[in-house]
Amino acid sequence: MSNVFRDLLKKVGSGTHTSKHLSRDESAQATRMMLEQTATPAQIGAFMIAQRIKRPTIPELAGMLDCYDQMGGCLRVPPADYRPMVLNAPYDGRQRHAPVTPLTALILAAAGVPAILHGGERMPTKMGLPLIDVWRDLGLDWQSLTLEQAQQVFDLTQVGFVYIPNHFPEAHGLVPYREQIGKRPTLATVELMWAPCEGEKHVVSSFVHPPTESRTQETYQLRHTHEFTTVKGLEGGCDLPRSRTAIVGMGSLKDGNPTFERLLLHPRDYGFEGPDPGLDKDFAQLLEQVVHGEPTELSRSVIWNGGFYLWRAGAVMTLSEGFYQAQTLLETGQVQAKREQVKGAIATALNHHFSTV
Repeated sequence: MSNVFRDLLKKVGSGTHTSKHLSRDESAQATRMMLEQTATPAQIGAFMIAQRIKRPTIPELAGMLDCYDQMGGCLRVPPADYRPMVLNAPYDGRQRHAPVTPLTALILAAAGVPAILHGGERMPTKMGLPLIDVWRDLGLDWQSLTLEQAQQVFDLTQVGFVYIPNHFPEAHGLVPYREQIGKRPTLATVELMWAPCEGEKHVVSSFVHPPTESRTQETYQLRHTHEFTTVKGLEGGCDLPRSRTAIVGMGSLKDGNPTFERLLLHPRDYGFEGPDPGLDKDFAQLLEQVVHGEPTELSRSVIWNGGFYLWRAGAVMTLSEGFYQAQTLLETGQVQAKREQVKGAIATALNHHFSTV
């Protein structure tokens, strides 16, 4: 048993009237002790529940992210015309709506914007379709890559994926606790805010409940994040809905001062209103149709998202230009070419590894 962790647990778990908040450094320390599992299983589970009930403060979230930056696998960013865009999604995946985030990443990279995603395999509490399976449906399997091999792929293609079981095994080691406690721990919020890359970046964080967005905004501002976007997306992810107005927040540092603007994005204003495509048994086939530039409902969702994020990345001046460019990249085969480039880079990285073993 860790007496140090017990003291931190006593602070957050003493009840409504007597519990205390952790400092940023204390939060980072507690997170490290959970990730390294120097705290006992009973202590870790108790802390996860206690912090969920108490609700994390801004300094606590910042401390947890500090620890993730120090311990997690991070990609180096080669020189590029645009800041890398980190597209975050819940690790426990999708159950109802078709995820398009990997396709958005391919569109961004095809336009010269580095794009980074991260996640693992199916996990509690939702046990939904994770990003790694969407990549596999696209013919891209990151599972066997080391972090350095993923770096090689990113350097060549501007598409990056940090696969948590291999690249951040300490975080992966806490997955069983999610099933045992039956509720998402605060770590699930941290995952939606984390950016596993070095230097300046544009982080896209999704939310379901408004208080989560407020905490995300204030945490990014406390950590001096250069640019971020918050999205009330589908199933807690960063995919923009077409069936309703998208609620978006846009934050940045200007002359060292944080700014934040609200954007209400109405799909009907741009001709994209319609249903949000669901997950079905033909999802892999539908992805192929999109990559080959065929017009489908899923293609409309991909263009809607790709165009918006091209605009947020600064690759185009207006939203309308973004939608036009996203559609052009799909219809002219440039997204398909980017997919094939990534596939080739993954194969080359793996083949080089096996040839040197």
